[in-house]
Amino acid sequence: MPHSLVINFTPISDIPVGYTSGKHLHALFFTLVNSVNPELAQYFHQSEANKSFTVSSLQVISNYKNRDNFLNYKQQNNIKKGSNCWWRITLLDDTLFSKLTKLWLNLRPQKPYHLGSGELMITSVLASPDSHLWANAISYQELYNQASETERNITLKIYTPTAFRQGKYDVSLPTAELVFNSLLRKWEKYSNISFSNANFDCLFPAYFDINTEIIIEPKTKFIGCIGTINYKILGEVETTLIKQINTLADYSFFSGLGRKTTMGFGIIKRLKSSP
Repeated sequence: MPHSLVINFTPISDIPVGYTSGKHLHALFFTLVNSVNPELAQYFHQSEANKSFTVSSLQVISNYKNRDNFLNYKQQNNIKKGSNCWWRITLLDDTLFSKLTKLWLNLRPQKPYHLGSGELMITSVLASPDSHLWANAISYQELYNQASETERNITLKIYTPTAFRQGKYDVSLPTAELVFNSLLRKWEKYSNISFSNANFDCLFPAYFDINTEIIIEPKTKFIGCIGTINYKILGEVETTLIKQINTLADYSFFSGLGRKTTMGFGIIKRLKSSP
């Protein structure tokens, strides 16, 4: 069962802006897991398991009043002590949530955690869709069962820079083939519901409002796209394939898209209406 968890916290000292990116929240997640289950932390470090979760960068609630659906990929300033903050984790492996039960039970508000030179107190973990727009949990079978067999409009909003690996190089243009094959690989790995015969020749971009973003960090330079793109399913297509495509589009909320999803990149959500 994929889970999308929102962790609310309050800094008890200022957090430097350089420590608000996804890679530092990735490290904080490992710190939390290691504190209750060192073996599981080691599992996450293994390359084969490295895509079984995703994290977002740090979010500040006060910056986005009345924009609950928004998710920012970078902060411009230090995060002040006492700010209302959150960060998102998704878990794709069916067994992960239960293995981390001890972690959720032991996130005590009186225990500070470090983020750079700052400290924070975790106040709550939200997991249900009525608690936060970025929280949810649903079984793989339910995701498939509720997917439409007739909907031919797929609109995706890419919130954080997203790129795809082709050979030795990154590609930032979200073609239907790159997007849906990326989603399919994770679905096939974690769902136990095979879409092995799926193909995406029937998908065509109908609308896009995207641009590239360049992320320059001390040890890496990453170029990805953000924005909105709409695909249409065209031609005579079997209902089974339409259902599979809609399932993958819905699954993108949990799985993320493309490269470096464990570092805050590739965060995506399907929009209900076409642009």
